[in-house]
Order: sequence, then C-alpha cells, then structure tokens
Amino acid sequence: MVPFAGYDMPVQYPMGVLKEHLHTREKAGLFDVSHMGQVYLKPISGNLADAAIALEKLVPVDIAGLKAARQRYAFFTKEDGGILDDLMVANRGDHLLVIVNAACKEADLAHMKAYLSDLCIVEEHFEDKALLALQGPKAEAVLSPLCPAVAEMKFMDVRACEILGVTCVISRSGYTGEDGFEISVPAEKAEDLARALLAHEDCEPIGLGARDSLRLEAGLCLYGNDIDTTTTPVEAALVWGMQKARRPGGAREGGFPGAEIVFRQLAEGVARKRVGLKPEGRAPVRPPAKLFADETGRTEIGHVTSGGFGPSVESPVAMGYVETQYAETGKTIFAEVRGKYLPVTIADTPFIQPTYKR
Repeated sequence: MVPFAGYDMPVQYPMGVLKEHLHTREKAGLFDVSHMGQVYLKPISGNLADAAIALEKLVPVDIAGLKAARQRYAFFTKEDGGILDDLMVANRGDHLLVIVNAACKEADLAHMKAYLSDLCIVEEHFEDKALLALQGPKAEAVLSPLCPAVAEMKFMDVRACEILGVTCVISRSGYTGEDGFEISVPAEKAEDLARALLAHEDCEPIGLGARDSLRLEAGLCLYGNDIDTTTTPVEAALVWGMQKARRPGGAREGGFPGAEIVFRQLAEGVARKRVGLKPEGRAPVRPPAKLFADETGRTEIGHVTSGGFGPSVESPVAMGYVETQYAETGKTIFAEVRGKYLPVTIADTPFIQPTYKR
C-alpha cells in the first residue's frame, strides 16, 4: 500500500505487478478507482443543452454534440492553454456525469462551481459513489451475469443497470487499451460488487503498478506526468480530443480558456511534442530522464515523462516531450541513464493493439 492523491492505494496484490498486467491483457482485471471524483452537472433550466454549452466554456471539446448514453474524453484548459486536468464526460439524459482525477478533484469542483453555477447545479459525489474498473478481453463475460445488457454496449456507451439491488452507471471504457467497463456504484455496495466480480474465475484484483504499465503500453497520458498546466493539448498530441465543431471554422469554435493560444499552435505548430519512445535493450528509461540529440549528451532536446517495462510488448516503453524537429517516427535520440547515453527510437503509440468493442 502507498499514499496516492490522499488515499492509501494498493501497488500490487499477491499475484504481483507483472502477472497482474498480463492477466488483464489475457482475461479480466478489477481496479478500485474510487479515489477519482464523480460530479453531476444538472441544468437549472431542465434542458441538458444548457449544461452542455456551459461546460464548453471550460473545455475545447464538443459536449453539445454528445448524444444521450454516450461518453467523451475531455480536458480543462487554462488561459495560457495549459491543461488543468483530463476527464470523462457522459450524457445521462437529464444531467452530465463528469469524472475527474483524484489529485485534482477539489480544484476541479471549485472550477466548475465558479464558472457553471449560473446554469448548472454542480453536485459532487466524492463520498457516496465508488468507481470500479473492470478491464480485459473477458470483462464482458465477468460482468454480463450481473447485468446482461452490457453485452449490447459499444465503446464509450453509458447505461444504468440494476446490480445487487442498486442502480449502477456503467460505461464501456477504461484506461488500459483493453475492452472493459467502469462502474459507478453506491459506496456502501462497492465491496459487495467487487467480491461478486472477483468470484468469477477469470477476474483478479489489480493494483497501481499494473495500472500504470497497462496505460503506458496503451499510450495514454497520466495527469501530473505526461500532461499538466505547462502542457497544451497541441503539445500533448491530444488534438484528436478537440472535435471539428470547437476548432477554427467550427460551429462553436473557441470560447474556452486559452483558445487563442491553442488555435495559434494548431496553425503554426509547436516547439515540442509528446511522443512515444522505445529504448533499445532491456533497461527501462524512467522519468525525469533527459533526452539528447546524440550520444555526446551536448544537445538536450527533451525529457521522459513516463517510462517502464512493457510486459505485453516484452521491452521497455516510455513517453516524453522532444523538440518538434526530432519528433519524427523512427528517429534515434539518446536518453541519459546513470551517466550513460542510451539509444531510444521515436515510436508511434499505442505500443499495443487496442481491443475496444467498436
């Protein structure tokens, strides 16, 4: 157990990080992610479109176009274009469900209350709702005996389901690169639900260690490491999360904090970019390792933000920021590890083939 964002969290269970990682890729892993924050945005007018347009004041993402029973990745930006947090937004018909990161949740709640309270009731559910993530190719087989309707769901679908006598909100999503589900459950039923899922022969509990290596292989950002207030969506290679309606020339272009800076970067480019990195050999390259143009170590061009060994790809994997001129896939650069300069190849992410149910 280790301290994490104000909580005690398990790094690993008896199976160990390596086996937990591979089990999730092969069968199904259960993660307790209840430390994340759940917030309901309820339109005062009763018209969900008002809440959607209000939230667009804080994110460069198409919320108004988000259909009922669907979810979308988003991020709060600040006036200089930096990222305050990344989050998930689900259209629940009469309200928006926003799921934010644990370390940022109090600040995110205050941010939403400050900017959205004129149009929305901002209702936090940090204590009364728990969140379980069930990930892996067997996730549907594990969950469907408790909620048969999940078999009909596609990636980023969201629906309510009665499980163990309580209403749970389930999204077909996750942060491992695998098919899976995230289940919002009343806190008092979280342990019962976890035990019911773990009773399935294909399901095992998974800790923070494997959670990190799984998301890294999937090329997914960890807030505070790969993205933060000093990185913009363009630098972070998150432009795919900005839909056409919110970009220059779109139906609702701009209007979010830092829009002018982000749009200028879209047009003119950026000095640095987030890239995937494949170190040669077996030695992992971990943050905050510095990156250099050549093996002499004279020209520093960036740094590593996430790194470790990828059990599924059987090699070290990493992500980091490099000067744009060095960000070409296949290019070799060098990482400083214990005084030596080790060759690293710029690589496309994800490092594994995602198995989302489209």
